[in-house]
Amino acid sequence: MGLRRLVTRGILVAALSTFGVAACGEEPSFSKQTLAAADKLAKEGKTAKKSSVRSPFGQNADDYVLTFADEFDTLNPRIWNDHIWYERSHPIKNYTVEDGKLKIWPQRDASGKFFNRTLDTDGKFEQRYGYFEIEAKLTKGKGTWPAFWLFAHPDKRRPEIDIMEAYPGGEAPWGYTDGDGVSRPTAYGVTVWHDEGVKAGDLQYDVGKDLSARFHRYAVKWEPDRQTFYFDGKPIHTVEAKMNDSMYIILDLWFGSSSGDPDESTPQGKSNSFEVNYVRAWQMKRFMNQ
Repeated sequence: MGLRRLVTRGILVAALSTFGVAACGEEPSFSKQTLAAADKLAKEGKTAKKSSVRSPFGQNADDYVLTFADEFDTLNPRIWNDHIWYERSHPIKNYTVEDGKLKIWPQRDASGKFFNRTLDTDGKFEQRYGYFEIEAKLTKGKGTWPAFWLFAHPDKRRPEIDIMEAYPGGEAPWGYTDGDGVSRPTAYGVTVWHDEGVKAGDLQYDVGKDLSARFHRYAVKWEPDRQTFYFDGKPIHTVEAKMNDSMYIILDLWFGSSSGDPDESTPQGKSNSFEVNYVRAWQMKRFMNQ
């Protein structure tokens, strides 16, 4: 695939073979020319939002090359699927791109049931190792379960890195109930899975503030033998695990698990969205040819 460059803030810098983060199933391979091209493109920020694209928040810019960035001017179907691989897309659209943000919100279907929504890059972008980051504001409400994770489904294996999973309706410190009876998130979880049901490590991180009130950065630095998780640029947890499969990016709003079942207190509609300002990925230069 040749270099695909979008002229608005929404850019797929990876343009896969051009930037060495290969199409699904291939190994990454970066030449000096590719590094130079990626570095040049990363410097070309023509909006305020692009100006910080070059490096992961709180990291050394010289250690990384930008491989993927969506700043959400539009939702590009060449980058994103709107359902997970084993399901069909739900016909009710409970997501949009608006004001430079991706928004996914709680919605009931015709039967009155809340339904899951997944946006992912399965078959369109994947990467092994690197730094993955979003800036997001989370949903509130019992039962809501916003998440940012990396995943793969090679053969029967299911390796997974959960960078952020929040459960507003869970017991403290997952969240609390405000004066209006609405559950609000104050903590989130990070987890590394070697395979389905085979956990390498996890952490419940108590932020101590309402994560649905403002935007925060959630990130992971993924190295061959360890994964370090970050909140607003601060390292919060490290898991020592060998994770060597290329994975794709998932943003979703599901329901249940530790957040409980949604009910009449769960706010519906766009005003209660999982809002994502951007999603970006970088590769560490020292792993370019691995």
